[in-house]
Amino acid sequence: MTKRMTRILLTILMYAGVVVFLFPYFTGRLTTGVLFMIIGAGATVVFGILRCYLTEGDCGRIPHHSRDW
Repeated sequence: MTKRMTRILLTILMYAGVVVFLFPYFTGRLTTGVLFMIIGAGATVVFGILRCYLTEGDCGRIPHHSRDW
């Protein structure tokens, strides 16, 4: 799979996590939807971090070459 296809797939999965997170709000079942909200938020974070590390290439630490002050 190319880097472009990986980026597109992870973006779709990241937004799918947002939809899963918002599902209890749309259905009106906030008390029983806590599991959906946890799974959706977790999936969004995991797929977002994977997208960053696998396709962006600039997610590492920022190098410090001089003093901070």
